[in-house]
Amino acid sequence: MAHAKNHDYHVLPPSIWPFVGAVSAFVMLTGAIMWMHDMGPWVFAIGLVGVLYVMYAWWSDVVTESHSGDHTPVVVIGLRYGFILFIMSEVMFFAAWFWSFFKHAMYPMGPESPAVDGVWPPAGVELFDPWHLPLINTLILLLSGCAATWAHHALVHEDNRKDVATGLLLAVILGVIFTVLQGYEYSHAGFGFAGNIYGANFFMATGFHGAHVIIGTIFLFVCYLRVRAGHFTKERHVGFEAAAWYWHFVDVVWLFLFASIYIWGSAGV
Repeated sequence: MAHAKNHDYHVLPPSIWPFVGAVSAFVMLTGAIMWMHDMGPWVFAIGLVGVLYVMYAWWSDVVTESHSGDHTPVVVIGLRYGFILFIMSEVMFFAAWFWSFFKHAMYPMGPESPAVDGVWPPAGVELFDPWHLPLINTLILLLSGCAATWAHHALVHEDNRKDVATGLLLAVILGVIFTVLQGYEYSHAGFGFAGNIYGANFFMATGFHGAHVIIGTIFLFVCYLRVRAGHFTKERHVGFEAAAWYWHFVDVVWLFLFASIYIWGSAGV
């Protein structure tokens, strides 16, 4: 009885995953620097595999804790607050790329970017037509968000697990299509990452968003597998809720990217 739990909090046991995750992230960062200095991608790949394994193992522990009854209402509130703070940090992350793009677009002449020569976009840069493939990709991503919302509604309001699985699978398929079309667009770009500030801003902003789309697609696919395995109920589905929030965040960021970089950024051309 001395060890009986008489509170609503979850006291975590000692875990090796924070340490392994930190070491893997350090190896990945070091490997990225080595890769940029033409020393090969292998150290980066080792760190990446470590990070991915930590994500799988750590989140598997969280799922196990949920099924063990450790996710009390108080713990769930903490998980929600934590994920909201994570999304806020992601907003600040993307704000840096928007800041850089708008700064160089409105003030293209400066000591840090003399090659721009007062012209934006820089001379010789062939831009994408925002009303062709970028618009199609925008509609695809928005439809994927609608499918995820449909799945969430089917779980919370109807307890229809078939529609939950169908909506999640449709969201995943549309997310994959978006990524494929984004890669196709990159392969036909009339500019590169190096050589001008426009290309650097474009590929950093849209590329990091593309990475978030891939992560979000995996997030939704894991939720789909969990639904097929009988996980989640209309009362207990914080993991699925986090995936839906993340996917809608990806949607909103893309709308800002489409409006600013594709439409506004090419308005004067």
